[in-house]
Amino acid sequence: METDPAAAPLLSSRAIEALQSIDPATLSEVQAFRDDFARFIMPYKFGIDEISTKVSILREEFAELHDYNPIEHISSRLKSPESIEQKVIRKNCEPSFDAIREAITDIAGIRIVCSFVSDVYRVFDLLTAQEDVRTLRVKDYIAHPKPNGYKSLHVIVEVPVFLSEGPVLVPVEIQLRTVAMDFWASLEHKIYYKYDGEVPEGLLRDLTAAAGTASQLDVTMEDLHRQVRGDDRGTVYSLPASI
Repeated sequence: METDPAAAPLLSSRAIEALQSIDPATLSEVQAFRDDFARFIMPYKFGIDEISTKVSILREEFAELHDYNPIEHISSRLKSPESIEQKVIRKNCEPSFDAIREAITDIAGIRIVCSFVSDVYRVFDLLTAQEDVRTLRVKDYIAHPKPNGYKSLHVIVEVPVFLSEGPVLVPVEIQLRTVAMDFWASLEHKIYYKYDGEVPEGLLRDLTAAAGTASQLDVTMEDLHRQVRGDDRGTVYSLPASI
């Protein structure tokens, strides 16, 4: 007689036995922590939703009403409990939810990939000009690349999330970059993952050289874009003077 898969237990007998051996007080503590973490992380998820909606609205408006769309695509990520724990250790942060809220501002993250470098700054300006978006910090790795060639515009903003108990201000990290920058960063991440951070010296040199090639591609594409649009100002882009 065959066993109905739907009737099979979700956990192995060993796992069930282990759970049954946990004393009620410990089990209650674990369940309480699970609930507290869910309550802690939920506003960050909603913060991602808020920024994603704003970017999607801009993207749709450009697609419908303008001659081209500067936003190629967007993605988001919410730090896992393991990633949060690792950052708590690195920052020597007190392991409490209040301390984590104060010390770690990139739990919620959005990545916006744009067509050209000037579009990166344009989209940044459009987002941060909105009344309910407060800019907390900006790191311009486009104007000042990291030593390995990494380029991106990193922005920490704060947006209100309206919960049943009232509004909560949530920090969200926004990374804005071009297609070329995003391709290079993705490759770098894969290489560092493959070699577990111990990348051979020759490969590091090639990676840095590739960053220079990607940067030159951005400059060339920007100039071509301006020529097509009849803009003879040359390659000019920077953060707004107010930052």
